[in-house]
Amino acid sequence: MQKVDISIISSGASLADARLHRIVNALIRAGLTVEIFAPGAAADAPAGAMIRAVHQGKGFKWRIHRAFYSPWRAEGRVLYCLAPEAQLFTWKAALLKRRIYCADIYEDYQSLLKDRAWAKKLFTLPGKVGSVITKVSTFYASKASLTTVADTQVPPFTAKDRLVLRNVPDAAHLSMSGKLAKKPRAIYIGDVRESRGLHTMLQAAVLAPNWHFDIVGPISDADATWIHLWSISNESAASRVTFHGRLSPHQSWKLAKGAWVGLSLLEPTPAFIAAVPSKIYEYMSVGLATITTPLPRSAALVSSSKSGAIADGPTSVAKLLNSWEVKPAPLEKMRTNGLTWSAKNLDAEAEYGAMIARIQGLILRSTRTARSKG
Repeated sequence: MQKVDISIISSGASLADARLHRIVNALIRAGLTVEIFAPGAAADAPAGAMIRAVHQGKGFKWRIHRAFYSPWRAEGRVLYCLAPEAQLFTWKAALLKRRIYCADIYEDYQSLLKDRAWAKKLFTLPGKVGSVITKVSTFYASKASLTTVADTQVPPFTAKDRLVLRNVPDAAHLSMSGKLAKKPRAIYIGDVRESRGLHTMLQAAVLAPNWHFDIVGPISDADATWIHLWSISNESAASRVTFHGRLSPHQSWKLAKGAWVGLSLLEPTPAFIAAVPSKIYEYMSVGLATITTPLPRSAALVSSSKSGAIADGPTSVAKLLNSWEVKPAPLEKMRTNGLTWSAKNLDAEAEYGAMIARIQGLILRSTRTARSKG
């Protein structure tokens, strides 16, 4: 059996998850062998990784099933856990199997719970369970030999070795937008739900009658019915909106070719107020202008880079789109500004190189310790 350096444990996020791809691609480019335990289609997985079979069941119980069994099946010298519900099990498996435990926390889970309808009422059973899992996850992540977090505001704030690993775009995923298509087109890539701007996007589509919209990502169950009813009531607008579902990062960004604008219309939920959506970095990197809602860090980024505009609500979004359709010169300038800013400020090799250096250091120290004892 081939030696495995890193086992990626991702019981919730699928093989198409963009952060999983960024981390795995960096590990493979560094010459490390990687196996992945995650649900999803193997065709959507990062190239070069070994994909281990897991139960594909949906829902909470199957996430826990994968979280419990995957660490014990893992062969890697490093068990790198990317799932909140799997942190405890991965820590325990690493301890008993004498492996190196690393943790990745990609969002402020406790704040994110306040964005989920099923967890908003913390005194309900799902809310209580969700709250306990997020607290346990954060606690055990702080005990890891390396704890990577997606941004500065993401806990744990105290750990053995805490590294901010931003979602800086991986050029291997991206396709440049290039020349504007004849028909104006906006894209969105991410989770498709109300709090991430779904309703705003679709209502803006009604008010911007010449624009087409490509929406990429899994649709939340809570919003699927709303989309269906909206489509019936707004047939003309619905004919200009394409829902692509979940795609791999590479397939997702192919849709950027010819697009005019990238949308980042997050609502001011507790988890989003302090965040910078990775999609804004990606929009700039492929040469798209960005429309963002007035969340503090997102608005500051778009304003300082002059790479887009700030809109508050569907009417405001549609007004921008309609004005750029008539006079695209300001839009073209924003697209150029975004490319310039990203080239100067986003260095994926340096950011992910810091993660690689730490993991390689952990493996080297582990090897030396084993030899000294042998």
